[in-house]
Amino acid sequence: MEIFENLSMSSRLEPEELDAYSRAVREVTEQLEPAVISIGVRSGRSGGSGIILGSNGDAGIAVTNSHVVRGLSRVGGSGSGLEVTLADGNTASLELLGDDPPSDLAVVRFEPEGEFTVAPLGEAQNLVVGQLVVAIGSPLGFQQTVTAGVVSALGRSLRSEGGRMIENVIQTDASINPGNSGGPLADTSGRVVGINTAIIGGAQGIGFAVPVSVAFRRVIFSLVTDGRVRRAFLGVMIASRTRWDDSSPGGAQVESVSPNGPADRAGIRSGDLILGFGEKHIRSTDDLLNLLDESSIGRDTQLRVLRGKQELTLHVRPQEQPAS
Repeated sequence: MEIFENLSMSSRLEPEELDAYSRAVREVTEQLEPAVISIGVRSGRSGGSGIILGSNGDAGIAVTNSHVVRGLSRVGGSGSGLEVTLADGNTASLELLGDDPPSDLAVVRFEPEGEFTVAPLGEAQNLVVGQLVVAIGSPLGFQQTVTAGVVSALGRSLRSEGGRMIENVIQTDASINPGNSGGPLADTSGRVVGINTAIIGGAQGIGFAVPVSVAFRRVIFSLVTDGRVRRAFLGVMIASRTRWDDSSPGGAQVESVSPNGPADRAGIRSGDLILGFGEKHIRSTDDLLNLLDESSIGRDTQLRVLRGKQELTLHVRPQEQPAS
């Protein structure tokens, strides 16, 4: 019977050479998979992924998401119960070096028994829409899961749990699920170009990654050296005001002013509309928040505000934002 002939013939087939797409994904997997870790608690619960980007003596230094370590710390207790699982199945205790909710990035340290692999970094600004990318992580606890897709869009903005906008995030249709967070998004050279961070609930094929960029490197450097990222604050509660027409400019509307804060001392009042900070125009709260970085701490800066129908120029000296 033909069915038996077909079954017999299929058992003698030689493996075919992979097509170009499959070869590209396979090569990235072989290069990057040993550097991908799973992060969880000792009780066995997995929370996310990470990627080893450096070493310190015998210790590995990995990057993951802030929301991953914070979520697991609530379960494991102050980070003391966290551990990493390497690609070879070995586990090690995890130490949190620092995390930064506004960028949704965190750096962890661990000391495995054996050797480990360090992943190379790429540059997200070199990506183009339609480019093949590969995501590796532990979605829903399934370790070392590989998915592939394309860069769907660039230049997106994503609001972090801290409320600030993460700029220029990478949108991809590579399948990303809970547990992929903190894992790498890589180009076909096997270089990490992003850290997978979010999905849209109910949607399919829409995932986001924090881009590897100058800002990314600055955050990671600060977390490794200081355990935190220094930012400035004015001491105001603000809300975006949309520009309706030429007579109604957009900006950051001041809703309240903290007593004795930088804004209070500068003469800013509730109801003022912030139009400019230094030489930069302010069209929304995000414009202002993005300018309040470490470089503006303790630095006298001109602040243009609209009070009623009168435009004023005030001088403010932002302070360092408290850790709390």
